[in-house]
Amino acid sequence: MKKHTKIYLDYFNYGLEDFIPCEVCGSKAVDIHHIEARGMGGSKSADTIENLMAVCRTCHVKYGDVPSKKEWLKKIHNRNL
Repeated sequence: MKKHTKIYLDYFNYGLEDFIPCEVCGSKAVDIHHIEARGMGGSKSADTIENLMAVCRTCHVKYGDVPSKKEWLKKIHNRNL
Protein backbone atom coordinates (compact mmCIF):
# COMPACT_ATOMS: atom_id res chain seq x y z
CA MET A 1 0.00 0.00 0.00
CA LYS A 2 1.30 3.43 -0.90
CA LYS A 3 2.11 5.78 1.97
CA HIS A 4 -0.43 8.42 0.94
CA THR A 5 -3.19 5.81 0.70
CA LYS A 6 -2.41 4.60 4.24
CA ILE A 7 -2.48 8.18 5.54
CA TYR A 8 -5.95 8.68 4.04
CA LEU A 9 -7.37 5.34 5.22
CA ASP A 10 -6.01 5.78 8.74
CA TYR A 11 -7.33 9.35 9.08
CA PHE A 12 -10.88 8.37 8.13
CA ASN A 13 -10.65 4.96 9.85
CA TYR A 14 -11.28 3.04 6.62
CA GLY A 15 -10.13 -0.50 5.91
CA LEU A 16 -9.22 -1.81 2.47
CA GLU A 17 -12.49 -3.74 2.36
CA ASP A 18 -14.65 -0.66 3.11
CA PHE A 19 -16.68 1.29 0.58
CA ILE A 20 -14.85 4.60 0.28
CA PRO A 21 -16.97 7.26 -1.39
CA CYS A 22 -15.63 9.65 -3.99
CA GLU A 23 -15.50 13.04 -2.28
CA VAL A 24 -16.84 14.70 -5.44
CA CYS A 25 -19.75 12.51 -6.60
CA GLY A 26 -20.22 9.81 -3.93
CA SER A 27 -19.56 6.79 -6.15
CA LYS A 28 -16.88 4.26 -5.24
CA ALA A 29 -13.45 5.90 -4.95
CA VAL A 30 -10.56 4.04 -6.54
CA ASP A 31 -7.80 6.65 -6.23
CA ILE A 32 -6.35 8.82 -3.49
CA HIS A 33 -5.61 12.04 -5.33
CA HIS A 34 -2.98 14.64 -4.41
CA ILE A 35 -4.77 17.98 -4.77
CA GLU A 36 -1.40 19.74 -5.02
CA ALA A 37 0.71 17.44 -7.19
CA ARG A 38 3.75 15.76 -5.67
CA GLY A 39 5.80 16.66 -8.71
CA MET A 40 8.42 14.56 -10.35
CA GLY A 41 10.46 14.18 -7.16
CA GLY A 42 7.63 12.87 -5.02
CA SER A 43 7.66 15.53 -2.30
CA LYS A 44 6.84 14.07 1.10
CA SER A 45 5.18 17.32 2.15
CA ALA A 46 2.37 16.54 -0.32
CA ASP A 47 1.44 13.39 1.64
CA THR A 48 -0.73 15.16 4.22
CA ILE A 49 -4.40 14.57 4.86
CA GLU A 50 -5.14 18.16 3.83
CA ASN A 51 -3.76 17.37 0.38
CA LEU A 52 -5.28 13.91 -0.14
CA MET A 53 -8.79 13.17 -1.33
CA ALA A 54 -10.58 10.02 -2.42
CA VAL A 55 -11.96 10.14 -5.95
CA CYS A 56 -13.52 7.79 -8.46
CA ARG A 57 -11.72 7.33 -11.75
CA THR A 58 -14.17 9.55 -13.65
CA CYS A 59 -13.73 12.49 -11.27
CA HIS A 60 -9.96 11.94 -11.14
CA VAL A 61 -9.72 12.20 -14.92
CA LYS A 62 -12.28 15.01 -15.21
CA TYR A 63 -11.03 17.26 -12.37
CA GLY A 64 -7.78 15.89 -10.95
CA ASP A 65 -5.21 17.65 -13.08
CA VAL A 66 -7.23 20.71 -14.07
CA PRO A 67 -5.64 23.80 -12.50
CA SER A 68 -8.91 25.76 -12.55
CA LYS A 69 -10.58 23.03 -10.42
CA LYS A 70 -7.91 22.89 -7.69
CA GLU A 71 -9.54 25.42 -5.32
CA TRP A 72 -12.93 23.78 -5.83
CA LEU A 73 -11.47 20.37 -4.92
CA LYS A 74 -9.84 21.88 -1.81
CA LYS A 75 -13.19 23.37 -0.73
CA ILE A 76 -14.95 20.01 -1.13
CA HIS A 77 -12.19 18.17 0.71
CA ASN A 78 -12.03 20.68 3.59
CA ARG A 79 -15.73 20.07 4.31
CA ASN A 80 -14.89 16.39 4.90
CA LEU A 81 -12.02 17.05 7.30
